[in-house]
Amino acid sequence: MSQLGYDFYDRVHTDNNTPEMRARYYPLFQRVLENIEDRSNRFVVAVEKALTVARGELPDGVGWRIEMENAIPLARGLGSSAAATVAGLLAGNALVGEPLTGADLLRLATELEGHPDNVAAALHGGVVVCADGQATRVEPPVALETVLVVPAEAVPTAAARAALPDAVPLADATFNVAHGALLALGLATGDLDLVSRGLADRLHQPYRAHLFPRSAELISRARDLGALGATLSGAGPTVLVWCHLDQTAGVIDRLRREAEGWATVRRAPFEATGADVRSL
Repeated sequence: MSQLGYDFYDRVHTDNNTPEMRARYYPLFQRVLENIEDRSNRFVVAVEKALTVARGELPDGVGWRIEMENAIPLARGLGSSAAATVAGLLAGNALVGEPLTGADLLRLATELEGHPDNVAAALHGGVVVCADGQATRVEPPVALETVLVVPAEAVPTAAARAALPDAVPLADATFNVAHGALLALGLATGDLDLVSRGLADRLHQPYRAHLFPRSAELISRARDLGALGATLSGAGPTVLVWCHLDQTAGVIDRLRREAEGWATVRRAPFEATGADVRSL
């Protein structure tokens, strides 16, 4: 699901034969200066990937001058690397006249990211279901809103992945398949009671709870605070709180009291259009 999104701006100058690009991940939070300023930056990797696929190997000595604002905090389960990947692929594609299709971009983004869910949401916006190398977009219910509770302390994604077991009980796998079906049905039909029921999880949240106990406690208490429920955003530690639009304002007030001193609370609307490129 795309909760963040971004705008991408691209411009090319001819001076010194050095393309210049400006990328802005749209600002839900304060500016975060945590970007890697060399060729291993995910945005640069993705730019060069798109150019290589579209036009062949890059010339020796090619370089970039990039101005970037990244307002998506890193290592919080918010898909910052996926956003950078998609932005870079779109930039590279735009520089050569957009020969790559949407399917091409999804395939390349999945290769770079290692899985399709975050990149598909960044590309398409809204609610996205990924299977068999394809992404299917679903319009979220009009009455559904989401809120992010973003802890100040980061948790490396690698640590969150390492917390997962190699195998899970069959009963837990069956539980998640059933509740995932409830969630999908609720999202497709606009039935928020089904959405609420479908938020239950046994496959990853219990195993990661020790890494961010405050987040885990907040998830367990979300309904008491007036929400439909809550889940981890990505691998955590951010909590995604699901709300009926009539209750969102009150839920936000209560969440801010709960999160005081350790997390930031922010309304996170579903992105209507997904990724785009705008020339300046």
